[in-house]
Amino acid sequence: MRESAQSAAARLTGRAVSGARRLSGALAEVTLDDGTVVMVKRGDGGPGATRAEAAGLRWLGAAGTVRVPAVHGCDEKWLVTDRIRAGHPNPEAAHRLGRELAALHACGAPAFGSPPPDGPVEAYIGLAPMRNVEGADWPGWYAEHRVLPYVRAAVDGGTLDAAEAVVFERVCARLPELAGPPEPPARLHGDLWNGNVLWGADGHAWLIDPAAHGGHRETDLAMLHLFGCPHLDRVLAGYQEAAPLGEGWQSRIPVHQLFPLLVHAVLFGRGYAEQALAAARSTSRC
Repeated sequence: MRESAQSAAARLTGRAVSGARRLSGALAEVTLDDGTVVMVKRGDGGPGATRAEAAGLRWLGAAGTVRVPAVHGCDEKWLVTDRIRAGHPNPEAAHRLGRELAALHACGAPAFGSPPPDGPVEAYIGLAPMRNVEGADWPGWYAEHRVLPYVRAAVDGGTLDAAEAVVFERVCARLPELAGPPEPPARLHGDLWNGNVLWGADGHAWLIDPAAHGGHRETDLAMLHLFGCPHLDRVLAGYQEAAPLGEGWQSRIPVHQLFPLLVHAVLFGRGYAEQALAAARSTSRC
């Protein structure tokens, strides 16, 4: 019999449960006996997905920069974290988020592709597998571990054809010239789309559901551009004040968007594959 969110919360926190409210098939708000409300998430990904998420939250939280929910417990199937009370986006919180993201990225990582401490190599981004394998230089690592695996998966799934795969292979061959000024490995959230930014009732932006790893700082910002973000201009202004981006960063946005677009193509089909192709083809103008 499948364990309930209430039972998982009690087991992982060591506290009795006084109530629960189901938010979706995989997510519930559970009230503990001391009145604390926690979020309880059932991991529907593969083995290690919830542990990877928990390790990512702890790694981001340890930086003392961006706000992330505290982890109260996890196992191979369940994750229990703080509940963040919802508020509304505002320009001040967005500007502050930009500065916090810059500080997070500056905390760095041991290498491109490095997982969080205690995080698995075989991790996930959403429901898609993501390997955290270290590389010495960003262009080679990005091609080998963030673009080409998803191109191959999309071809195998019939979402891309072999001729279209060549478009991405050509971009990968050009990455050393497209990458811009060298950057040290940054500590990335890794799945920074608008749905993973919670605007809290406390007036701050909170980040959830990371696919954290060492990467290029422009990748997080490119994902915010791809799926939109309230007051994105203020986020970018705050970031630029704290840690100006390298010259030409706007022209490199499509390069960094290849990764999330290809992941979405693998998970959700042809529409995202066409967007990925458009992004790849646009790099000819970089």
